Amino acid sequence: MPEDNGRGRPFRDSAPRRNPRQDNQSGRPQSGGDGPRRRGGEGAAAPRRSGGPRDRDSRPPRPVEPDLPEDLEASELDPAVRRDLLSLDKNNATEVARHMVMVGRLIADDPRAALTHARAARQRAGRIAVVRETAGIAAYHAGEWAEALSELRAARRMAGGPGLLAVMADCERGLGRPERAIELGRSDEARMLSGDDASELRIVVAGARMDMGQYDQAVVTLQTPDLEGDKTGSAPARLFYAYADALVAAGRVDDGVQWFLRSAAADVEGETDAEERVEELTGQ
Repeated sequence: MPEDNGRGRPFRDSAPRRNPRQDNQSGRPQSGGDGPRRRGGEGAAAPRRSGGPRDRDSRPPRPVEPDLPEDLEASELDPAVRRDLLSLDKNNATEVARHMVMVGRLIADDPRAALTHARAARQRAGRIAVVRETAGIAAYHAGEWAEALSELRAARRMAGGPGLLAVMADCERGLGRPERAIELGRSDEARMLSGDDASELRIVVAGARMDMGQYDQAVVTLQTPDLEGDKTGSAPARLFYAYADALVAAGRVDDGVQWFLRSAAADVEGETDAEERVEELTGQ
């Protein structure tokens, strides 16, 4: 799924989008940032035991939120997502939507800034599944693996379904738990996936196998009918690249070169460095 520019559905069906080589060829994410931040409470403090009226000062202070551009409109958020916010107070829903728009605008170029807006939206609307999901994806892009996993689990408890399983598995790898990523790949929910979602999960599971030095198993994990045919686009390019990487790691360099070439041919958007890998492996 292409990255959102802040004017559509923000990350509802996102999958891992890192350059497959940024982690020493294994696909393992590098930790970034200063670690997960503690999340504040989302509601008012409990009433006083005296039974008297709750004093306004008894509310915990709301964390400072990042600034929003004055001309930023909540209407820029996809209507289907805005409908998920209808249970909120109108003014609160507007502010949550504006923060979510900013997440979409910033996620590609400044993921840590995007995360501050996602946290602000979560602070205001932590019981809305799409808000928690957005917070999880923003944390994932910022390299906050534990926070991302927590948020995505919360979103799935609220909304159900097998979506974002590949992202969750990749977070497990980021936390140094490749065996848990493999377990997710074997889950009943994983069997519910199809198309690009299933392909993304296979890529992550293969990466987890490589984390554990199981290179031949990584190759087998990626051997599916999706490798057949001369396909183009992001998903085939990423799958071909991952397969080539696994082949090289397993000692099948010549085969790997051929699949890097296929990845380069499929990569019409220039997402991978497949051509550079061919040059490195062939010396040409």
